[in-house]
This record gives sequence, structure tokens and C-alpha cells, in this order.
Amino acid sequence: MRFNRKKLDDETLILLYKNILRPRMIEEKMLILLRQGKISKWFSGIGQEAISVGSVLALDHDEYILPMHRNLGVFTSKNVPLDRLFSQFQGKQKGFTKGRDRSFHFGSKEHHIIGMISHLGPQLGVADGIALANKLKKNDKITIVFTGDGGASEGDFHEALNIASVWNLPVIFIIENNGYGLSTPNVEQYNCKSFADKGIGYGIDAYTIDGNNVLEVYNAVKEIKKQMINDSKPIILECMTFRMRGHEEASGTKYVPEKLMKKWALMDPISNYESFLIDTNILSIEEINQIKVEIKDEINKSWLEAEKEVDTESVEGLETNDVYQSFNYDSIKPKDKSSDKRLIDAISDGLRESLGNHDNLVLMGQDIAEYGGVFKITDGFVDKFGKARIRNTPICESGIVSAAYGLSINGFKSVVEMQFADFVSSGFNPIVNLLAKSFYRWQENADVVIRMPTGAGVGAGPFHSQSNEAWFTHTPGLKVVYPAFPKDAKGLLNSSINDPNPVMFFEHKALYRSITEQVPDGYYTYEIGKANIISDGSDITIVTYGMGVHWSLEIVNSIEDCSCEIIDLRTLVPLDKETIFNSVKKTGKALVLHEDCMTGGFGADISSLISENCFRYLDAPVIRCSSLDTPVPFSSKLEKDFLAKSRLKKKIIQLKSY
Repeated sequence: MRFNRKKLDDETLILLYKNILRPRMIEEKMLILLRQGKISKWFSGIGQEAISVGSVLALDHDEYILPMHRNLGVFTSKNVPLDRLFSQFQGKQKGFTKGRDRSFHFGSKEHHIIGMISHLGPQLGVADGIALANKLKKNDKITIVFTGDGGASEGDFHEALNIASVWNLPVIFIIENNGYGLSTPNVEQYNCKSFADKGIGYGIDAYTIDGNNVLEVYNAVKEIKKQMINDSKPIILECMTFRMRGHEEASGTKYVPEKLMKKWALMDPISNYESFLIDTNILSIEEINQIKVEIKDEINKSWLEAEKEVDTESVEGLETNDVYQSFNYDSIKPKDKSSDKRLIDAISDGLRESLGNHDNLVLMGQDIAEYGGVFKITDGFVDKFGKARIRNTPICESGIVSAAYGLSINGFKSVVEMQFADFVSSGFNPIVNLLAKSFYRWQENADVVIRMPTGAGVGAGPFHSQSNEAWFTHTPGLKVVYPAFPKDAKGLLNSSINDPNPVMFFEHKALYRSITEQVPDGYYTYEIGKANIISDGSDITIVTYGMGVHWSLEIVNSIEDCSCEIIDLRTLVPLDKETIFNSVKKTGKALVLHEDCMTGGFGADISSLISENCFRYLDAPVIRCSSLDTPVPFSSKLEKDFLAKSRLKKKIIQLKSY
């Protein structure tokens, strides 16, 4: 192995040595502790230390790096305290996740590290968002994100590279090519000579280097950073390396040919660099031994400190309280002046006024810029706010949601428009695994609103008409807002954007241009989590939201001698249980209505809550009224029969006469 020091001074060369040695020695300690049962699992990076260390030390401290589970050297080179790191490995309170996640599944904004999740791919899109924020700030900072040759097979890899290329983002995609994705060799992962070959397809420069040569990694990253400051664009950096242990310790290395193991053992990044330092008289054997003693003492002292810490225990209320970041709602009252507006106009006004209120707010979505979105909600926004803040995106929902999370980490708010709520399935993973779990896992908020044009009744068929709110009410960490009226939509959208937690904001397409009401002019907010009684009654409580509110008003008015109290939930998570219970206790009968299918619909939760909390007040079973358990049909006749409205009148009459 040849080392080219270029113009690096001895101090830098020694610093690099200490930093590649530290994670190796920690790993050797962890492997002993694993066998002793003091840590539960370990993903070894032995043989790959030079990539992590060379990359980190080539950056400024305040530049973000997004490592994977084999990048211990990132954490140690970023000077993360070892006692906290060891507490993290043991699931203790002093760790970075309060015992809620393991190993490197965490971040530390103090150290500008954003850890991965087990799904691997979204990490790349998060880096895009962080890099976009740097670009908007014009701060000449770059971002590095790691993936492996196996992880690069995921669709998120392709989405993230494409986004970075189209937007000219200053991010280095480091691919640690260690030959295997767990046990699957590269020949079964991709069919090209190298990952550098992939760059041309994205319009990205790509380089392949020796990932076991710490000087080559350090110098390459330094040079690339210099290029990026002059010409902001992404780079693929393929680092050839090899892991000398299993994917994780339990899996072993039986699938690796012995000849290959011996070949890479000769290219060990630490022993080779050590020999270079000795041969060039930069360090003596005695000095190297002294460095090892000092690092060993540091490791042992930090481990004892972490081991003394008591095990994490569940504290009543703390776990559930940490699912969402606390948020002090700022009530901004509506002005007296108002004007007739449709739902679509009110949402557009809310976005426009929030963009004026928040200089750090970015809108992203397919065709939302000059075209104004398929529903024209953002028509004219580019002229007022510019393309930096009103961003057309490629068709890649997962990558864009991940980028929105990256923007949040780096100080921005974002609103992502799903062209249709149905398309959110392509971005499901980062919503439920990144946005929703972020604050609970490591106290990092996800300041993202996802707008969801939803619902049937417009003859759009199975892929543009689903009511999929229950996909998200089931996921702790997300807030779910679903207004039925223009005035509520504007006030709740403004509050959703103010809220630092991730919000799924549902907008019924069939209501966009079909309802009009007086909407206050100017900026105002409505509190998330407060239902609204829109019709007083004494016989039956109808609990509903979205289009169901309008169906209820229409059908109830067609039934003689029936006094129904209609509750418009407006927000599904958090749910205004108090308003529901008080109404049911008054009327004694409850009907839960939603447009979604029956099985697994959110109405089941409401029905259960009413039964559990209001049973002694009930004069009849809680009734649900929903759409059929089928996909949404295209034919207008079939769609009409599918929708809950076709059964609502009969259900109300049956319940009244019970």
C-alpha cells in the first residue's frame, strides 16, 4: 500500500493515525463484551476504519455527516464522548436515545452526525435535505452520506442521487464497497464494473479510490470539498474496502472464500499505515505503543463510567410524552374582515401567508412551481417566492420526504405536496420510520407537513380516490389533520406549519371547488386537536370528519323528527375525546361515519373509545357507517354504491328507532 502524504504535516498524519486506531481498539473491546453478554449486538467495521476517519477529518466540525452501522470512526473522530457512546450500546439513559434504540441508530446535532435507521435507503435523501439547506443558506458547507454496496441496491439510492444531481446539491455519496451485502456478493447486487460507472447516468462525477488508505480518503475528500465550494454539485466516491468480520457477529464469514480473506488481511488500513509512519520516522514503535496505552486507558475508563450507570427504567408518562415535541400553540385570532372562499382558495391563502411568516419555509412537490400543481393551489407562488422555495421535484416520493426531514434537521420547515394521497405509498417508509419516530428516538423534531389531496366521488378510480388516513393514525409520532370547511382548513394549515411535529394534512378533492364560506382575511390559526360541534341535537351523536360532515348535514336534514348532534373532528390525531364523550353522554346514541372502508378504518378506534368510556350512558350499540371493503371503483354508479353516504340514512333511522 502506497501512502502519499502530499503537503500534510506530521501533526495531521499522527492525528489520522490516532483516529483510525481508536475505533479499532474500541471494537476489540466490544467483541469481548459481546461474548460476555454486556452488549447485545455488534456490527463490525474492522478493516474499514480509514473511510470513516479520513472523511470526518477532511470536513469542518460543523459539516454534517450521515454514517451507517459500520462507521464507528465517524463518531469517535467527531469526538462523541465515549462514556455516552458506551451507554448507548447498553441501552442506558445517558446514551443518545434514552434506551429506545440501539448502536448507531441516533443522531447528535451537537456533533453534526445523523445516524441511520435499519431501512438504510432514506439516509441518502436526508443528506439531500441537509445539503439543500446549506445551499439555501449559502454557507459553503458540504454534506457526506455513507451507504454500502448492498444498500445502494435500494430505490432510495437512485432517488437521492437523481435529486442531488437535478438540484446541484453539495453532497458526497460515499459508497463503502466491501464486496458483500450481508452474504450476497456484488455480482448478485449490480451488473456493472464499479459504482463509479453509475455516475454518468445521473450526470454526476464519480471516483473510485482505495478505501483502506486513510491518506487517499482524506486527500480525496479535501479535494472534492474544494471543488464543491467552487461548483456546487454532488459526487459519488466509491471506496474499495473489505470487512474482516461478519455482517454482524452472529452471522460469521463462512460465505467468504478463505483466499479473499487472506488477500484483504494484507491490506489492513491500520497496520499498513503504522508501518508507513515508522518507515518515514514520523512515529517510533515506542511512541505507537504509548498511544495505544493512552487509548486503552481512555476506553476502559469510559466503559467503567457507563457500566456504573443504572439500567434504564420506564417512567410512567415519560415514554408517551416523548412521542411528540412539546409545542406551545400560538393563538392568532381571525380578523373581522372576511370574504367568500372555496376550500382550495383557503388552503392556497394559508400556504401563501405562511411563506410570508416563515422565511425558512420551503414547498416541495411534483409540478407545484410554474404549473401551480395539478389542483392549481400554488399557482403564482414562484413569481412571489422564487424557485428556491417553491420547488418542483422529480417523481420520487420517498426521496423528497427524506429530504424534507433533512431540511428540518438543518433549520428549515417544509410542506410536501403529494399529488394525490394515494401516491404517498411510495413515500411510506420515511414517513412512518423517520418522521414519526425521530423525536421519540433521539429528540430531533421533524418540522414537516405533508399535504394529502384525498377522497373519492370524483370518478378517479382505485389509484386516485383512496381514503388512507388510517395508515397514519396508527403510527405514533404523526399528527393527522382533516378539515371539512375552508375556514378551518386555513387556520389548521397555518397551525400545522407552525407545529414542529410531522403533520399529515388531508384535503378532500371533491370539496376543493364545491363548498364556499366566509373565510377571514389575513393570517390566523386554529388549535390542532379541537373538534367542532356543527349541529346541536339530542337523539344521536354523529362523529365524523372530511366529506362525512357534509353527508351528515345533507342526510340529517332529509329525515323528519330526528335531532342529531354532528361533531366535525377536524383533527384525528390528537383526538378530541372530551367533545365526543360529552355529546354521547347527552344523546345516548352514537354513529361513527367515515369515507374509508370499514375494516381497519379510524371509526373502529372511535367506536371502541365510546364503548369503553360511555357504556353506561348508551341506549344502543355504537354504529359504524363506512364505505365498502373494496378498492374505490371508477364507474360513477359503482362509486356511488361504494361510498358510505349510500347507507347513511338507513343507519341513522335504524339507530334512532333502536
